[in-house]
Amino acid sequence: MPADTPAPAPAAAFRAAYEEAMALWPVPVERLDLPSEFGTTRVTVCGPADGPPLVLLHGGGTTSAVWYALAGPLARTHRVYAVDQMGGPGLSAHTGRPLRRPADLLDWLDGVFRGLGLTSAALAGHSYGGWLALSYAVHTAAQDPAAGGRVDRLVLLDPTQCFAGFRPSYLLRALPLFVRPGERSTRRFLEWETRGAPPAPALVRLMGLGAVAFRTAKVVTGPRPDAGRVAVPALLLLAGHSRTHRPHRVAARAERTLPGVRIATLPGVTHHSLPYADAGELGRRMLGFLISGVPDGTP
Repeated sequence: MPADTPAPAPAAAFRAAYEEAMALWPVPVERLDLPSEFGTTRVTVCGPADGPPLVLLHGGGTTSAVWYALAGPLARTHRVYAVDQMGGPGLSAHTGRPLRRPADLLDWLDGVFRGLGLTSAALAGHSYGGWLALSYAVHTAAQDPAAGGRVDRLVLLDPTQCFAGFRPSYLLRALPLFVRPGERSTRRFLEWETRGAPPAPALVRLMGLGAVAFRTAKVVTGPRPDAGRVAVPALLLLAGHSRTHRPHRVAARAERTLPGVRIATLPGVTHHSLPYADAGELGRRMLGFLISGVPDGTP
């Protein structure tokens, strides 16, 4: 059994909290469990069956439930696939091949695309999911340079470890999450980073229980992706009040390294509140870009 498999008792509490959090989604959903050499990957699907595909990758320590506020806006036009990342909190079951290196994660995501029958799709990631999304865009472009890879649009929501490192103060505040994982430490950390506007209580509880149930999970990460190899249209949306990194540094490096990227900073939004704070505005910007290549509201 892989080290990231939760113990039975914490796993049961986590699953119950997961279902409670998923009840926040305002649209009908379909749930898929895709088999692969790594195990089974849980994907929550919504939106019109004939809509253009959009794959969502959540941040570290969260699950696909975090997209509850954006699900409605995005599902009006797109077939949305919210993926629980393998090897961490969520209902993806890591029962097979180990995940040790970034290459393993990319192989796993290749399998997700195949399992969903997607030859290409828009890909959006938040935080650590942004690092994974950018890494995958680089990976697929290298596999098929002529076609540009499986990613036809790339949206990065305040991504970490792509263009700048973490602020030391953020890492210091996050330390209790690893030393004393649970609902209390999770709530205190999110209240600090979001400046008093944490996500719905069901999401906070789920994250706290996930930190306990998946305490032994190892985060697979690597160097900053070579963004210069990405040839698809890209949108970078930054949290203006992010305490994770300095938004202006992220924007400056992205402008230098990611060809043709469109960049917008959302005022009054923090790193961890980005997926749900002012979801209507965030959804408009994302859909404007996904549909026309120009994000609504971006100068």
